Amino acid sequence: MIKSMTGFGSYTQSINNISITSEVKTLNSKFLDLSLKIPKSLSSKEIEIRNLISEHLVRGKVSFSIQIDTESSSDNFVINKDLFKEYYDYYLSLEKETGKTFTDILKLCLDSPGVQNTQEDSFDDKLWQSVQSNIINTLSQCTESRITEGTKLAEVLLQYIDSISKSLDSIIEIEPHRLNQIRERLKSDINDLISSSEYDHDRLEQELIYYSEKLDINEEIERLKIHLNSYKETIKENLSQHGKKLGFISQEIGREINTIGSKANSADIQKYVILMKEELEKIKEQTLNVL
Repeated sequence: MIKSMTGFGSYTQSINNISITSEVKTLNSKFLDLSLKIPKSLSSKEIEIRNLISEHLVRGKVSFSIQIDTESSSDNFVINKDLFKEYYDYYLSLEKETGKTFTDILKLCLDSPGVQNTQEDSFDDKLWQSVQSNIINTLSQCTESRITEGTKLAEVLLQYIDSISKSLDSIIEIEPHRLNQIRERLKSDINDLISSSEYDHDRLEQELIYYSEKLDINEEIERLKIHLNSYKETIKENLSQHGKKLGFISQEIGREINTIGSKANSADIQKYVILMKEELEKIKEQTLNVL
């Protein structure tokens, strides 16, 4: 069955003193439009994260965020001792050069960039594996959400297709009456023409062929039936993406409906053509939400 491009997923897990939360929201889009919000500690993994998301979601306007929270604990802090010593030696040298003494050189060293870190800042492979697992679980939830929405969407689309089929059945039912009216009108015109003193026999045959081809809608009716069935079968197919194929078929459906309306030249048929066009517009709008 089809998947909707509208979806949501959220997953939280705790490892030791670290909590990892991922959240994703998706909407319809022709291509993958990914907005990614991640902690600074994951900057080096951004490309891998983007690839992971694109593999699972394929298409849509995607907002994905990752949040890493560390519980308050002395175990969470990491002091870069080597860097601390470098700052200490540097500040001491500044004191000698300037002849001035810093108020609290130890605090100054501790507050210097890169000296104090948390476990979040000191990212390791084990924590990255947990983040990957968290991302995949979030994406799986989003996929399930897309499938659920897709099932509802499929029901709506099939209702619209059935509505078009009913209008087409009505056209098929009144078509013989329309043809009889055309025949009677042509017979009357032909009799009037033959009764005149002069007429071109070859031209008459050409005109009859022209009108028969111009007014015949049987081929369009048969093609429209095929396209409607094709749309329904495509919805049921096991495809990674349905949206583009369904969009193409809906265009073909519209082409046949328009041709029937222009060739039929009948108020009765035109009434059903308008109804079919209204349902088709709904189909096109909803098909934009299909992955």
